[in-house]
Amino acid sequence: MELAIVQHTGEDTGRKAQLAKDIFGIEPNEHAVYLDVRHILANRRQGTHKSKERADIKGSTRKIMKQKGTGNARKGSIKSPILRGGGRVFGPQPRDYSFKLNKKVKKLARRSTLSCKAQEQHITILEDFSLEVPKTKQYLRILQNLSLSDQKTLLILPTADHHIVLASRNLPQAQVITASQINTYDLLNAQQLLISESALEAIAQNLS
Repeated sequence: MELAIVQHTGEDTGRKAQLAKDIFGIEPNEHAVYLDVRHILANRRQGTHKSKERADIKGSTRKIMKQKGTGNARKGSIKSPILRGGGRVFGPQPRDYSFKLNKKVKKLARRSTLSCKAQEQHITILEDFSLEVPKTKQYLRILQNLSLSDQKTLLILPTADHHIVLASRNLPQAQVITASQINTYDLLNAQQLLISESALEAIAQNLS
C-alpha cells in the first residue's frame, strides 16, 4: 500500500511512502485487539478501593442487648453489618487488576489496528518537521492545514521531540507519542493517525 507524503503545511510533496504489508495490510484479529485493550485498561486501574468490614470498624465490643426475651433479632455487636454504621459485608478490597499478555498477541493487536486504520484511510504520512519554539498556536495551525482541528489525532514520531510535545499537550484532542510507545488503545482512540515519514521504519522494526 502506498500513501502520499504531505507537508505540515498541508501541501503534497509529490512523493509516496510504501507501507509494510505485514503491518498495515494484514487481516485484523479482533480478539487480539480486545485482549490488548482490556490488558491496557486493567493495568491502568489503581485498585486502591477499600471499604471497612466488621473488623475494621472502631467501636465497643460490648453486647448491646441480651440474647433472649426482647422479641427482636439477636444483636451481638455495634459493628454488625445490619446496623447503621456497621461494617460492610464482602466490600471491595485493594487488589491488582493487571494480568499477563503475551508479546506476540500485543504485536498482533497493534498490527491489526494499524491495518484497520489503513483500510479506513485514517492514516496521514507527514514529511519530517520540527518546531523552533513550543507554541500551541503553531501545532494547532498544522492541524488546521490538514483539516484535522476538530478530530482526535495521534502523531507518531521516531524519537521524542520536546518542542512538539509541549506544543500539543494543551490540546485535548491531540496526542504525540514515539514509535516505541505505540499501543492498541491509543491507536483506536484516535480518529486520524499522523505518522512521521521517518517513523515508518521505526514502526516496522518494532512490530515486524
